[in-house]
Amino acid sequence: MSLRTGGQILVDQLKVHGTTHLFCVPGESYLAVLDALHDVDIKTIVCRQEGGAAYMAEAVGKMTGQPGIVMVTRGPGATNASCGIHVAAQDSTPLIMFVGQVARDMKEREAFQELDYKAVFGSIAKWVVEIDRAERIPEIVSRAFHVATQGRPGPVVIALPEDMLTDSVEVADALPYAPVVMKPGAEDMEALRRRLLEAERPIVLAGGSGWSERGVKDLQRFAENFDLPVAVSFRRQMLFPADHPNFAGDFGIGPNPKLLERVKNADLVLLVGGRLSEMPSQSYTLFDIPGDGSKLVHIHPGAEELNKVYRAGLGILATPHAFAAAAAELPKPNAVKWAGSHKVAHADYLAWSDTSKVKTAGDLQMAEVMAQLKQVMPSDTVYCNGAGNYATWVHRFWPFRAFASQLAPTSGTMGYGVPAAVAAKALQPGREVIAFAGDGCFMMNGQEFATMMQYDLPVIVVVVDNGMYGTIRMHQEREYPGRVSATALKNPDFAALARSYGGHGETVRKTAEFGPALERCRKSGKASIIHCLIDPEAITPARSLTDIRNGALKK
Repeated sequence: MSLRTGGQILVDQLKVHGTTHLFCVPGESYLAVLDALHDVDIKTIVCRQEGGAAYMAEAVGKMTGQPGIVMVTRGPGATNASCGIHVAAQDSTPLIMFVGQVARDMKEREAFQELDYKAVFGSIAKWVVEIDRAERIPEIVSRAFHVATQGRPGPVVIALPEDMLTDSVEVADALPYAPVVMKPGAEDMEALRRRLLEAERPIVLAGGSGWSERGVKDLQRFAENFDLPVAVSFRRQMLFPADHPNFAGDFGIGPNPKLLERVKNADLVLLVGGRLSEMPSQSYTLFDIPGDGSKLVHIHPGAEELNKVYRAGLGILATPHAFAAAAAELPKPNAVKWAGSHKVAHADYLAWSDTSKVKTAGDLQMAEVMAQLKQVMPSDTVYCNGAGNYATWVHRFWPFRAFASQLAPTSGTMGYGVPAAVAAKALQPGREVIAFAGDGCFMMNGQEFATMMQYDLPVIVVVVDNGMYGTIRMHQEREYPGRVSATALKNPDFAALARSYGGHGETVRKTAEFGPALERCRKSGKASIIHCLIDPEAITPARSLTDIRNGALKK
């Protein structure tokens, strides 16, 4: 062993644990780490705001299952990044945030930008810790990687006192992290098999994190062997291919009414990996709480999640991919009582996602935009979005078919799509990446378009502009019809904004203009923005703002 500074030891641990990309906004509180990064081949991506950097790290966690890494400075840097920590917590995403801290001899004096990180992040992170001695860096970083990935994945926050990072000490590196995989027991699987064969109307709901590409394929084999319809939870559409004959659809906000009825009428629901939180549970109305467990089998890697809200008749402690591997090996039954139900469920999904049946107000039809995307974009295109009614077009009409092809926050945060697209393209430059954003959503982290330009990341950003915070306006018209307040927006020319950064910009006002604009963006080889100006009335595929307002006035 030789003497190393705390900053060097920390960076060496990131290398040991397989970190390839790191997102940051630099700060004087961790200059020693920045100096150590100068000598290693970790791709350090400098961002324009800490919220964007944290979203990028969260997106890496979603795509890879490995902890995304973000580094921010103390005080305002950390609080700016808190939105990404919240997304990682609610989305069960492995993430580690390293944050600068004041020198140890200044603690508890409210020094410049000082924060008590355990108090600030204690309610949203899985673990918050401060490293007070450089000798403990390998131990604590190793533990952080394990905490972030084991059980229910989530975020870890590590505070780094500035003077600790410049201490020189001798200490050995930790071994590469190796998370423990929870596997179902033989008795669990036999109990599941018996319950399945006794059922008449079963359905699988796949959700949560901790999946793998192999796990998704194993789930398909299980569904095929037992003729099971499979639906995916809110913004987890990459967990089952939309063109698979057993796919029943997306069970999120405003799901296909036929799918909702199917789940309500099921006599056995296999909830694999997810928590069935507010959105997919339709505001906690699907099951009685806690209920008698007669129709629920819940598979989850976190023991604290089993029977937390819903009573499960059978709870299985297992990671999703380990469960799927075991389920794929269950003996194929000779016959099942629900034979053919998956065909009906898939036909219902195809009808629901048929773009030709949707007509909204205005010259630009977003359903037809999605149809044009389906015609030309590769099946493994990565789609990223934040929160807003505009996301409905992607969720309902793009057929997700590839693993790690959807980056969207189940926590419903705005401003996520553009930073997530930066991470996706940096991580897998060979895949095409499209970020959808509403006009309000884009402006929350649109500055990361500069990051795309800095690192030559040719992402296409589709800005759906209706001149308002659309989701809030929709709820406003439903609850307070005709009384518009604080939801109108006046926007810039987003195509011109792209060009001002050195990127490519297109403006689309009519449906026929979108395809050629998309082609020019793809050929440009640059980060691009397609500014789509839609009619404000086109708030959902089925109902206009006027429909919603008039419906409320009749009550």
